[in-house]
Amino acid sequence: MCIRDRYQRRVRAFFCFRKFASAMPSKFLKPGKVVIVLQGRYAGRKAVIVKAVEEGTPDRRYGHAVVVGVDQYPLKVTKAMGKRKIAKRSQIKPFVKVVNFTHLLPTRYGLDLELKSVLGTRNVINKKVSRAKARKLLEERYKTGRNRWFFTKLRF
Repeated sequence: MCIRDRYQRRVRAFFCFRKFASAMPSKFLKPGKVVIVLQGRYAGRKAVIVKAVEEGTPDRRYGHAVVVGVDQYPLKVTKAMGKRKIAKRSQIKPFVKVVNFTHLLPTRYGLDLELKSVLGTRNVINKKVSRAKARKLLEERYKTGRNRWFFTKLRF
């Protein structure tokens, strides 16, 4: 067997595996799963999956997810600060985005937050309205003190 034949076999085996791998659904990317966005403007930011579409849609022919994440994390608060300053520093700037599965890094953590209301009716994403809803939900969660790790900047 010559080198060319071996190379062709490897290429065929690789593409067969890719077809098989893409046909398998990724069952661990469910709503509530915490992920890290790997590509784009929000790379390195933590996010939560709101809705996952595994097979794709006619306009997006790949597996994707609607995620809500933290664009600007809250700043450090100390005892010496006044109420107004604490309120200002505790603000969160969220983002709502449709992201390809390949650009998400799943973590082992989950966030038990009711984010279905962020999408609105008929799962149509109105960015301004959904961002306002997400901000309200995330700030409430931050002020309760639960899931504090989600609201800290990822250091790497």
